[in-house]
Amino acid sequence: MPHLAFDIDFCAQLSKLQGSVKQGVFDAWEKFERLTLDQLFKDQGLKLETLKRARDPHIRTIRIDQGTRGVVLAPDSGDTYVLLRVMPHDKAIAWAVKQKASINTVTRAVEIRDIAMLDELTPAYERIAPVPDQRLFAKVSDGDMAALGIDETTLRQARALSDAEQLEVFAPYFPQDQREVLEYLAAGFSVEDVWRDVVSVAMSTVSAGDPPVDTQDFATAIQRTRARIALVTASEELRDILDKPFAAWRVFLHPSQHKVAYRPSYSGPAQVTGGPGTGKTVVALHRVRHLLGHLRDGDRVLLTTYTNALVAALRAGLAALVEDEVLRDRVDVMTVDAFAGRVVSTSRRPLRSGEEEARWERAARATGFTGTAQFLAQEYKHVVLAQNLRTLEQYEACERRGRGSALPTSARALVWRTVEEFTDRLGADGLRTYLGTCAEAADLLKTSGPPYRHVVVDEAQDLHPAQWSLLRAAAPARPDDLFIAGDPHQRIYDTKVSLRTVGVRVTGRSTKMRKNYRSTHEILSWSTALLVGRPFEQLADDARNETLLGYRSALHGSGPETFGGDSEDAELDALVTRVRGWLDSGIAPGEIGVSARFNKTCDRAMERLRAAGLPAVRLRGDSSTGLESVQIGTMHAFKGLEFRCVAVIGVSDGALPFPKAVTAADVDRLQHDADLLAERCLLFVACTRARDGLYVSWSGDPSEFLVEAGL
Repeated sequence: MPHLAFDIDFCAQLSKLQGSVKQGVFDAWEKFERLTLDQLFKDQGLKLETLKRARDPHIRTIRIDQGTRGVVLAPDSGDTYVLLRVMPHDKAIAWAVKQKASINTVTRAVEIRDIAMLDELTPAYERIAPVPDQRLFAKVSDGDMAALGIDETTLRQARALSDAEQLEVFAPYFPQDQREVLEYLAAGFSVEDVWRDVVSVAMSTVSAGDPPVDTQDFATAIQRTRARIALVTASEELRDILDKPFAAWRVFLHPSQHKVAYRPSYSGPAQVTGGPGTGKTVVALHRVRHLLGHLRDGDRVLLTTYTNALVAALRAGLAALVEDEVLRDRVDVMTVDAFAGRVVSTSRRPLRSGEEEARWERAARATGFTGTAQFLAQEYKHVVLAQNLRTLEQYEACERRGRGSALPTSARALVWRTVEEFTDRLGADGLRTYLGTCAEAADLLKTSGPPYRHVVVDEAQDLHPAQWSLLRAAAPARPDDLFIAGDPHQRIYDTKVSLRTVGVRVTGRSTKMRKNYRSTHEILSWSTALLVGRPFEQLADDARNETLLGYRSALHGSGPETFGGDSEDAELDALVTRVRGWLDSGIAPGEIGVSARFNKTCDRAMERLRAAGLPAVRLRGDSSTGLESVQIGTMHAFKGLEFRCVAVIGVSDGALPFPKAVTAADVDRLQHDADLLAERCLLFVACTRARDGLYVSWSGDPSEFLVEAGL
């Protein structure tokens, strides 16, 4: 019985396919399931056709609907065909005739390359190439290339390249596994690193006793290509994938992701880091799924993150991944602050935004402290709470790590009295701070015992040491106690932490992901320019060695658009035009996000879009508005979310960086630098929410961040 499997590049198209096309894919899959091979070739509705000008007879096309065709890999033997792409009729034919399938002799996986384009490019680049020892891969021997799976054809093409920019030209046309190897080598990774991080992971289906690879046996190779090819066995499963693109992640986990998410057990806390779109959240959700399958009676899992918007996204993802409601009910999904409030179970109201500074000023007047309220708030957050200091003696003896403002030991007693004045008045007035509540909750759990068997943390980079102390106390120190996903490049708050100092040691259990599965190469490159060269502290250690080296995307599309208006009205008018253009192209309203630094800018954008007759709503963290309206929210609210198209507006001088969010350099130089970096990361996070289309605009002068990055 024949089958129709799906390539991961088809998966990347899912959100772009119209309803009739998705139905056509479903109908084609059903025909493969119920017809014999002879019947498939004779079926006039499917039209499984060979192509006269094809570079490879294994590449054929099938009819999806009127005007749309699918490109399939058709092996000579075996009964599994692979749907590679779905395109309009003429584009599908034009793409299909240029492709060639091969089998990687090392990973034993099927690869597809645009042989026609590579044959056209290579001679031109060979003619302009410098002497061999000045070329891109001069330091990598032919033997090492072969050991990493680079075949003779790709080797010739790679040897013609002079620099990484030329590799970018070739990359979309190279075979998948080989492209990834070359991108790692070009980024500066050693042959040993590439073998460990790329090749050995892709060889997960290869056993020591396997016979030599048969480069003509596509039937066997298709079964081995689990990283990119999925065989769907039930119509309900396919319908779920087509209707809910997130569900495709259940099928298309990359081997490196699967290895992390479904490792049977970790001896202690484990960590996965990676840039936006690398699948950290997906891996965290899969880890929850794995843990649920091994719970004992009474065990529960805490899935936690920083904001309510992220909680809503995690709940939706978990519901798509774990269909068993009884099992899913054993997972509590909430913010760390909400968890702390549940543990403390207090009626004291948390301080609202803007209230804290006035209370610090009042405490300072009471004690005679002459410094600023800003200094006190930061000292309380970054020193007292961060180090869990409980007495004056502890405060006088502590190191004020990360603080750039001098404070002699003789002056600390007055600061401590002011801190006590601040906290005492909060208690008397029935108020509390979020971080103070976390510290209090951690104390309670150390006495009462941990309520969870496992804790899974998403967006970990923004959590404060007091929050980490709470999470450390939430699960017993046993194997698989904590699973942590985060990215220092997306740290948008001024919180820094070394996990080791809060009792969370991940040495030997940390994985870094470098491949972006969300944004196109063009969007990723543009956004990354905002951060290149900036130092970032890791979560696990204090060493400044977290970089964007090797961070890349295999997806390609149009580059970001920018617009500078003379006034805010002109900028908003241009936004209306851009959003209407996206809608007219068939993009659903709910797949479009509009993000700005300030709530007032979001409100004005919503009013302008609605006035133009376009559906728009403010993003809410506690509810889902579906696909009926354009989602509008602040850059902070967009953290951890993704949209097919994103407009980032108001990126103007005076907005990013926002002066009030940046400590003056003469007050605290280190805090000034940290605040500037947080503002820069905020813009980076907003831009990398986009999958296919990014639009960035400003009025008046653009942000210095755009100017510095040459964008």
